Amino acid sequence: MSEYKFQRDAIETFRFVRCGFDPATGVAQLVYAFDDGPELVETVILPGAPFPDAGADPARAAAAERALRLLHLIAGVSYYKAAVPRRIRIDGYSIDVDTARLLESIYVNGLGEFAYRNGLDLHGRIRFPHEPGDAMPAPAPGLREHALVAIGGGKDSLVSIEALRSMGVAQTVSWIGGSQLIRACAERTGLPTLNIGRALAPELFELNRQGAWNGHIPVTAVNSAILVLAAILNGVDQVVFSNERSASYGSLILADDGSVTSEVNHQWSKGWAFEKAFGEHVERHVAAGLHYYSLLRPLSELAVARQFAKSDRYDGHFSSCNRNFHILGERPANRWCGVCPKCHFVFLALAPFMPKPRLVGIFGRNLLDDPDQMDGYDALLEFRDHKPFECVGEGRESRAAMAALATRAEWRGDALVERFAREIEPQLDRAGLALAPLLVPDDEHRIPRALAERLDAYFRA
Repeated sequence: MSEYKFQRDAIETFRFVRCGFDPATGVAQLVYAFDDGPELVETVILPGAPFPDAGADPARAAAAERALRLLHLIAGVSYYKAAVPRRIRIDGYSIDVDTARLLESIYVNGLGEFAYRNGLDLHGRIRFPHEPGDAMPAPAPGLREHALVAIGGGKDSLVSIEALRSMGVAQTVSWIGGSQLIRACAERTGLPTLNIGRALAPELFELNRQGAWNGHIPVTAVNSAILVLAAILNGVDQVVFSNERSASYGSLILADDGSVTSEVNHQWSKGWAFEKAFGEHVERHVAAGLHYYSLLRPLSELAVARQFAKSDRYDGHFSSCNRNFHILGERPANRWCGVCPKCHFVFLALAPFMPKPRLVGIFGRNLLDDPDQMDGYDALLEFRDHKPFECVGEGRESRAAMAALATRAEWRGDALVERFAREIEPQLDRAGLALAPLLVPDDEHRIPRALAERLDAYFRA
């Protein structure tokens, strides 16, 4: 690779070279290349999960092969973005039109922030080659009732885990990568755990140094595909994420005259459009009976925060600060950096539902009494700025939370709350600042019906 000269604008084709799984080691290899350049090999390590034998269990073996190929195709987004060539080639196997459409949606929408920041237009540029005709229906591998629940170390997945525990749903807490913070949270649950390894092709970082396009990718889509494969290999019938309905709303990009020019959703692959399309595709084309859903889809970020605040079990373990999870770069000395959009939002979202001393104890300081944080909170409120490109709630949620604090004696004297009441709130429609309507569960979700009916009562309590 050291002799390879990466010329981004001269590249014509991105190739999906091959994918495979070694049952002896539990390692999946996902191989890519640009034109006839060197191979880029990503590895995913699935411990203790042998690949099904086609002779002994043909349905599960067929489902596993489909899931492996889907992972190969989705994970390719990390590499395709380096040059965004106009031609895509899939070596060794073919795909149907439904799979091509799903992939095009994931690449175009999931790379929306990447394209915006780099001044690129991907619409009409990304086309996956496919065979004519309908896809074969998904095999039925006969999976047992059990949930692989993705944990990310933040409040959301912990709310899901405790909700499923209260419903008596058997679950394995699952995460991808080597984060010790996530491991500590997972162990704190006291439930069975599954830690999946993932290593990007190391050459990708050299390509970045040589001028590759770089930026945000739809990582939840990749993680979803990994857990679908893990579910099939482990013979279980549910993959559960914890993406709330607020994730479906992006940042509104404004022109100088204040008009909206576009919407860019940093967390598109956490939104409803992705969940619906991906979940339906898995059940129809990968493994019949495998349910992919987000347990928190009916809830707003504020409703999730209210649920989390009901217990202090994880106060000393969780963190939603994304600086803890960067692949490269410095990480905060504590679990919360206190200056990023995630820290700003989680503090604000929890404040209406948690005693002030408890919340300040979690973060180590009161973020709402620090004037230096003003610009960050203005962005959350969508006041003179768009919502940050981060996994944070809607502007209306931040405004409602701040308005609620402005009425409470313990908070209204803090610098940013006082400023909100004095400068910002008078410019807003009071009818849009009510907290209660944002706490009502929605009915748009993919949660299995019997579980959804019980959860609705649980979340309304």
